[in-house]
Amino acid sequence: MAILVTGGAGYIGSHTCVQLLAEGHEIVVVDNLVNSKETAVKYIKGISGKDFNFYRGDLKNMDLVEEIFDKEKIDSVIHFAGYKAVGESVENPVMYYENNLITTINIINAMKKRNIRNFIFSSSATVYGNPATLPIREDAHLIAANPYGHTKLMIEQILKDLYASDHKWNITILRYFNPIGGHPTGLLADNPKGIPNNLMPYIIQVYQGKLKQVHVFGDDYPTIDGTGVRDYIHVIDLADGHAAALSKMKEPGVHIFNLGTGTGYSVLQLIKAFEKTNKCKIPYIIAPRRAGDIALCYADPSKAEIELGWKAKKTLEEMCKVVFI
Repeated sequence: MAILVTGGAGYIGSHTCVQLLAEGHEIVVVDNLVNSKETAVKYIKGISGKDFNFYRGDLKNMDLVEEIFDKEKIDSVIHFAGYKAVGESVENPVMYYENNLITTINIINAMKKRNIRNFIFSSSATVYGNPATLPIREDAHLIAANPYGHTKLMIEQILKDLYASDHKWNITILRYFNPIGGHPTGLLADNPKGIPNNLMPYIIQVYQGKLKQVHVFGDDYPTIDGTGVRDYIHVIDLADGHAAALSKMKEPGVHIFNLGTGTGYSVLQLIKAFEKTNKCKIPYIIAPRRAGDIALCYADPSKAEIELGWKAKKTLEEMCKVVFI
């Protein structure tokens, strides 16, 4: 039996595939490659030394979803597939609602049809909106601050309602914070198409000379230096969290976990750590605040440590270390 990894050629999905294969799982990967590259599939196979089936296509196409479930022996799904840029979601909310909701519903319907009930969902700290208290616990008030966050929150509600209607479902919702870093081979990294939406790949492109300077969106937040504070977590730690959640999928229910380090760093602190680690200078300019952004966001990850036996291990310096092939 195999695990279907949707969005498995993407940044977090590809690292999770490597970890799953290392632990002896069989996987099937589907990705439309809108914000990823097919070379990631080759690299996953090369790093792991293992083969798997890859489907290129859009999960809004129910015929493709049915084809995958008919051809493959799937027993669990880890669902990464979805649009993920906060700014873009503000500019084009309908595209986000259409893509993120329909793909999820199609997967759920295919699973129901075949009596498959194990589902891990890639959620986000954006469901907490502008948190009232810090660090953020899983029982914090949920209110998204942008359309991307709303899609995550709506899918979480769909999954809760799904379990309420059928208690055979075993659903894990992983709310992770700000993944950065890459595989030590340099083969897998956050390398989006076009101008990056996330901070670390933007910094790296400035480091490489592809971009002139980093745009720091806002320096008037109520934080240590006026720039936004986030809980940055190494993507390999994040992948380990998914593997840990899969290994603990024994009891039906809806299980929710934060995956973060529990420590917040500002944008300027991250830039300075990158400069120190890679012995370079990263030019930046202060730009106006970006729509949908908040001041502070960092996790209380203690529940995942207690119940999953998982804890982030990588230091900030390890997160910032750049490796090129």
